[in-house]
Amino acid sequence: MSKTVSTSPSHADIRVHRADIKAYLVGGGIASLAAAAFLIRDGDLLGHNIVILEDSDTLGGSLDGAGSPQAGYVLRGGRMFESKYQCTYDLFSSVPTLDKSRTVTQEIFAWNETMKTSSKARLVRGGRTIDAPDYGLSEAHVFALAKLGIEPESALGNSRISDRFDEAFFRTNFWLMWCTTFAFQPWHSAVELKRYLLRFSHMVEGFNRLRGIMRTVYNQYDSLVLPLHKWLDERGVEFRRNTRVTDIVTATDGAATRIERLLCRRDGKDVEIAVSPQDLVIVTLGSMTDASSLGDTDHAPVMKTKADGGAFKLWETMAAGRPEFGRPAVFADHIDESKWVSFTATLRDPTFFRIVRDITGNVPGEGGLVTLTDSAWLASFVLPHQPHFIGQPADVQVFWGYGLAVDQPGDFVRKPMTACSGREILTEVLGHLGVTTETAKILDSAIVIPCMMPFITSQFLRREIGDRPQVLPKGWRNLALVGQFCEIPDDVVFTVEYSVRAAMLAVDGLLGLDRPPPAVYKGQYDPRVLFKAFRSLHDMAG
Repeated sequence: MSKTVSTSPSHADIRVHRADIKAYLVGGGIASLAAAAFLIRDGDLLGHNIVILEDSDTLGGSLDGAGSPQAGYVLRGGRMFESKYQCTYDLFSSVPTLDKSRTVTQEIFAWNETMKTSSKARLVRGGRTIDAPDYGLSEAHVFALAKLGIEPESALGNSRISDRFDEAFFRTNFWLMWCTTFAFQPWHSAVELKRYLLRFSHMVEGFNRLRGIMRTVYNQYDSLVLPLHKWLDERGVEFRRNTRVTDIVTATDGAATRIERLLCRRDGKDVEIAVSPQDLVIVTLGSMTDASSLGDTDHAPVMKTKADGGAFKLWETMAAGRPEFGRPAVFADHIDESKWVSFTATLRDPTFFRIVRDITGNVPGEGGLVTLTDSAWLASFVLPHQPHFIGQPADVQVFWGYGLAVDQPGDFVRKPMTACSGREILTEVLGHLGVTTETAKILDSAIVIPCMMPFITSQFLRREIGDRPQVLPKGWRNLALVGQFCEIPDDVVFTVEYSVRAAMLAVDGLLGLDRPPPAVYKGQYDPRVLFKAFRSLHDMAG
């Protein structure tokens, strides 16, 4: 027998058969894919009644991974994983791996028992590695961190991180490791730093070795997106690629507003999608990789703006005259504060990997991020376990890196990172590693693809209450907003967990399931966590 459901907890009188509900999910990133899975698994919707509308021809959003040994592989970036991502592991405990030998969650935990992260060279300074660097914090710095952790978000307002710490703080090893691990800048939101400090308080101990950082077997597209896509496809979910949603048409039902139509652009033609009163719409707002562009080994990527993408334009259109949808300009109009450049290197010669292994003492996949502290670009790179892509040949190696200070001239290539080709970026990295005689050999075999991402840290920009909308905006009957730019108390953006939690909240609220997500882990209330963090921040060994 078909189940019935209230399509909104504020409209319990509206009941329909779940088999009659259709759901339209705008965006093909992890938030939409997760929402589709929860609609099926928890909400008992039929897969063939779920439609995912994706602007590009590829699913996964910012969890991407593409390319070939011949053309070079590309990763715009990966998200950090750790053991307390309750919503993510809940989702993937229902999704089998591609070979169906176990669940994706089981695979991740088994893999990280085999390949534990323990960096012996988190920082490189003066051409030498620093094993387990001291944090280098003064008592005043530790006090400022503690104060930030207990100060209410309302009191912090839209203040910058730099408003809360002196200049010396930003020269400490703690800040160098923290900002490059999570991609923070001094001008970013103090509220977001506070949330990170609390969310990852259990990781302060061992942070200088990256202990607790977890990885997937392959890149996150191959390890997460492909199995989830396959699971949804097997259940009949429809994927409409190359479909850009440009606006919404609304109707009013009593005191609530609902979406009646979606206006789209598909294959060069304007199309409309009718949304029935019982149907649901879940929109991913914005995108950290909106308007990103690729260069190549010999050319730098070009800088684009929100006019070249679709995610922020849709949010701006939807939010016009609707304050409950937030203020997208806060996140989309400050590219100089949110951009950076990443690069993916594809190598057919093992020399670079051998050099890095000998310098760091870590095999690929074990060490994690290496930051070149003397780099004017504040460049970092990571050598993952190989192969990093499904089907990657055994004689090919792939690694990824990025820079935070991309407008500064390099130290070996006297150009800003934004203006550099892939070859020039790799030349800069080799210079900081002290590689000389083998530079030409490495460069000759390398395909290096740089990527400019104008909005990659836009979710970290200073904000105030109301800038990010609620997952379930007040006064709307069949709409939820998900992704990195909705507001979820206590949790942190720039993580897969945030998008999956948003999806879980959206499905629970729209269908009235009374199955809220697992609580955000709060190690700051565990005395053992606090004691270990205190000792670590004071550089007390043992």
